[in-house]
Amino acid sequence: MDACTLGDLLDVVGGPALRLHTAPAGLGIPVTEAVLHDGRVPLARLPGALLLAVGVRAADAGPLLAAAADAGLSGVVVRGADGPVAAAQAHGVALLSVAEDAAWHRVHLLLASAVAAEPAAPADTGLGDLFALADAIATATGGATTVEDPRQRVLAYSTVPGQPVDEDRRQGILGRQVPAGAQNTEQYRRLFSAGRPLRLPALSDADLPRLAMPVRAGGETLGSVWVVDDGSLAPDAEDTLVQGASTAALLLLRARAARELARHRSGDLLRRLLDGTAADPATAAARLGVDGPSRVAAFVLDSAASVPDAERTALRLLDVVRLQCEARYGRQACVLLDGVVYAVLPGPGERHRRLAEDIVARAGRALRVPVRAALGELVPGGDGLTDSRADADLVLRVLDADLPVAAVDEVRARVTLLRLAEVMAGRRELSAGGWRRVLAYDAGHGTEYARTLVCWFDAGCDMAGAASLLGVHPNTCRYRLRQLQQHTGVNLTDPDERLTLWLHLRTLAGLGPGPQVRQSSPPAPVYPAGPGSGSQARRPSPATPTGTLPT
Repeated sequence: MDACTLGDLLDVVGGPALRLHTAPAGLGIPVTEAVLHDGRVPLARLPGALLLAVGVRAADAGPLLAAAADAGLSGVVVRGADGPVAAAQAHGVALLSVAEDAAWHRVHLLLASAVAAEPAAPADTGLGDLFALADAIATATGGATTVEDPRQRVLAYSTVPGQPVDEDRRQGILGRQVPAGAQNTEQYRRLFSAGRPLRLPALSDADLPRLAMPVRAGGETLGSVWVVDDGSLAPDAEDTLVQGASTAALLLLRARAARELARHRSGDLLRRLLDGTAADPATAAARLGVDGPSRVAAFVLDSAASVPDAERTALRLLDVVRLQCEARYGRQACVLLDGVVYAVLPGPGERHRRLAEDIVARAGRALRVPVRAALGELVPGGDGLTDSRADADLVLRVLDADLPVAAVDEVRARVTLLRLAEVMAGRRELSAGGWRRVLAYDAGHGTEYARTLVCWFDAGCDMAGAASLLGVHPNTCRYRLRQLQQHTGVNLTDPDERLTLWLHLRTLAGLGPGPQVRQSSPPAPVYPAGPGSGSQARRPSPATPTGTLPT
C-alpha cells in the first residue's frame, strides 16, 4: 500500500473537521501516523508523524513546532485558528487546526483512521476519479487543471510534473478554496453564464490566464474545470475541456448519489435507534460514530406560522440542520421524522444550546419561518438516545415564541406536569377527586373557587399573595376558601389533599395563576351573594392572620 500523504489526509477529512494553514514541504509529504503530545516526556523521533498538540495553546505552539521539526514530524495539529503560521513556515512543518471545541480523542481517532485507510478510498465518492480526470485533462491540454464545485471549493487538481502554475493555484490547493476577490467573482459570473469553454485573463501580473468550462447536468451547474494557460496549450484544448467537463458531470453526480445513499442509510439507522427498534443499539450507535456522552436535539417549524409547503420546508430545515452539524462535528446523522428534524449532538454538552440557538436563527432567516429547538437529556451512550429523544419531544410541546430553544433541564417542571397530566387523564383512579366538585360548583353557581384555590397554592398558601394574584382583598380570598370547603367538602387543612387538588387543577383542569395585580392599597372586600353563599354573609374578623386558613 502506498504511504498516505498530507494531501490524501486532507482529501478524506479536510474541510470543517481539519483545516490546513500552511504546508512548507507541500502536500506530497508522507503522513505515517497521528500521535498525541505528552508534555511530560521529550518528543520522540517519529519521521512522518502528525502531532496533536494536546495541552498546548495554539498561540503558544512555536516551541512545539521547532521540536517537531527536530523529530522529523510532518506537521502539528493545534486547536483553534490562531496558530503560529510564520513559525511553522520557518521550521518547515505543516500546521493544521481543528475546531476550538473538538475533543482530542475524537480527532486522534479520525486522523488515525484516515492515515490507516487506503489512499484510493476517496474514489468511493468520486473524488479519486476526479483527481485522475484532472491529470488526464492536464496531460491532454498541456495545462495544470483543477476541478471545483459551485462554491469555488477545490475538489481535485492535477499533479502532472513540469506544468507551470501561479500563486492563485497554489493558494487554492493549499486552502482547498479559491481566494476570494471582486475580480474572481466577476470571472465566475461570466463563466457560469457561458455554455462553452471561456478564456479568462490573468487577474494580476504574477498570475497566468485560464481556460475554463462550467460543469452542468440537466441545466444544473455542478462546478467548473480550470486549466492554467501559459500560452502553450494544445490546439484542441477547448474540445478536450468540453469532453472533460462532461465526464466531470458524471463523476460529480455519482459522488452525490453515493453521499445521498450514505446519508439515507445513516438516517434510517438513526431512526431505528431513536424509536427503539434497533436490534443492537450499542452497535448502531457505534456505526453512527456515537461513542460517548451525547444528546438528541429536535428542530421543528413553528406550528403557528403559515407555511405554504410544509413538507418541502421541513426538508429544507433538514438540510440546514445537517449542514451546521456536519460543519461542527464532521460526519453527522440527521433524520426527518413526522415533521421533526432530529440530530445527535456528541458531548460534552456545554455548547449544545448555543449550537441549537445558532441553527434556529439561521434556519429562521433562510426559511422565513420561525423554528423551535429542544434538547433532550445528555446520556452516557448511544443506547440511551431513545430516552433523550423522548425528552426532546416533550420539550418541543412546551416551547413558544418567548422560549424558542430549551434543554430539558431548563423546563423540567413543565414537562413533568405535562407527563403527569397525560398519565392521570388516562387512569380513572388518578383523575377522580374533589377538584371535579369544585369545578362543578363553579359552573353551576358562577363562583371562582377553582381559580382562587390555584392562586392560593401558587402563592404558597399565603392569603395576601393569593389576593394580589386575584386582584381582590385578602378577606375576599379568605371568605371564598371558607365557602369552598363548606359547599364542596374538600379539606384544605390536609396537606395531601392540598397537593392532589393543586395537581388536578393545574394539570387536568389546565388552570394557572391569574394575572398579578399590583395596587397601592387593597381593594375593599367583596362578599358574593348567591346560592349557597348566604343572602348576607357575615364579615370575618379583620384580625384573622392573612396566611391562616379560615375554618
